[in-house]
Amino acid sequence: MPVPRVLITGMSGLIGSAVRKRLEGKYALRALNRGPVAGVECVRADITDLSAIEPAFAGVDVVVHLAAKVHRDAPWDGVLAHNIIGTYNVFEAARRAGVKRLIYASSGAAIGNYEREAPYSAVVAGRYEGASPWPRLTHESPVRPAGLYGCSKVWGEALGRHYADDHGMSVICLRIGAVNREDRPLSARQFSVWCSQRDVAQMVERCIAAPESVRFDIFYAVSDNKWSYRDVAHARDVVGYLPQDRAEDCPAAAGSAASG
Repeated sequence: MPVPRVLITGMSGLIGSAVRKRLEGKYALRALNRGPVAGVECVRADITDLSAIEPAFAGVDVVVHLAAKVHRDAPWDGVLAHNIIGTYNVFEAARRAGVKRLIYASSGAAIGNYEREAPYSAVVAGRYEGASPWPRLTHESPVRPAGLYGCSKVWGEALGRHYADDHGMSVICLRIGAVNREDRPLSARQFSVWCSQRDVAQMVERCIAAPESVRFDIFYAVSDNKWSYRDVAHARDVVGYLPQDRAEDCPAAAGSAASG
């Protein structure tokens, strides 16, 4: 039986590197990246150019779409080019190539503005007394995007629903939490929304191997944090996601990182 070919957009990024490390030796990997990626087949192109990226999708079984502008305060021009037009181009190139499944890197920013109100505002500020118990947000909670970045991720999820319904592609959207190079929470908020590198890589692998019956779904990719407000039970039940790390087991550190 041939080894499935997996295309990863943005492989040179932090999450892309973690996913590559986990998948190497298990799948035939190909990168779609603006810069070179040593040691792996790589098509160098920008996702804003549909014709330029199409060759990367030939013969691919699964696409993991990670390339994006990833900051909540990213300017509109960058959000439009990469998160709107670029994401459409990736979905459309996948459709044209007959790709069976696309795993889309959404973000917790799709529901990030719940943090404006209690009890979530207290939780992300580290004020746990009096906030517990707080209801977990699930894949069925109404979206409440934070910033234009969050709006672009909601649009990407809607685009995935369209491609699943109209074109028969299996689409799984991952609302990824705060992943950082230090691989530990860097602020009070991240004790709620942090996701370790190995947990996000596990989630991607679980989604690649998910049953064909998973036609469309949304999962939160966060670690097993005591103070999380994002549900991981749905991902556990559907694809067997079992986070290995917890924010409270990591040493706290001053600083900041990209939000998810």
